[in-house]
Amino acid sequence: MKRRQDDIKTEADSIIRELKSFSDPVNVAGMARFGISSHKTFGVSIPEVRRIARGAGKNHKLALALWKTGYHEARIMASLIDEPEKVTPEQMDRWAGDFDSWDVCDQCCSNLFDKTPYAYKKIKEWSSSKKEFVKRAAFSLLAVIAVHDKKSGDDVFIKYFTLIKRESSDERNFVRKAVNWALRSIGKRNESLRKKALKYSKEIYKTDSKTAKWIASDAIRELESRSIIRRTKK
Repeated sequence: MKRRQDDIKTEADSIIRELKSFSDPVNVAGMARFGISSHKTFGVSIPEVRRIARGAGKNHKLALALWKTGYHEARIMASLIDEPEKVTPEQMDRWAGDFDSWDVCDQCCSNLFDKTPYAYKKIKEWSSSKKEFVKRAAFSLLAVIAVHDKKSGDDVFIKYFTLIKRESSDERNFVRKAVNWALRSIGKRNESLRKKALKYSKEIYKTDSKTAKWIASDAIRELESRSIIRRTKK
């Protein structure tokens, strides 16, 4: 057992060295301008991170070891190589609590969390969190599930409109953008949900909140566009 743990640590250390070899301070500065944390960040491009992840293959224990390093790109890679069936609700809570950048949050939601059986439960739990990135994770997760879950019926998503409306006045930048993203993503699933999303968007717009009005008006603009109407009607 000790030997297996040593092997995992050795592999994690090797991956960190490889990521570090692609370090680019110019990229780090550019990422910071887009609200991405520069703490323990190498500035490695996502395609490069994905390439290294493909070489590592799926490995739950390695994913945990990479996450523990705290390095920005290592955590994104952890979300790529982890095995959804081995992820626990406690792990999801720990990782969400560690989020310090919107991109790590969104990558985890899109690459891993939405594939676990706890995804819908975590949307509800995290949606009322006082931590900005945990709350963002709730709505980022809802947004990516709206795109990735092809089997669920409209009823699964209709119930989230009240949740979106409830949290639409949260003024924190990374929360409001995720709430907006979730609203638009549900509305783009099909024509029926587009109409319902528009209805809720117009209700949200009437609330006495500048943030809510921004969320609603941006959603209305996209959901009433010709390209989205054509797409949902198909």
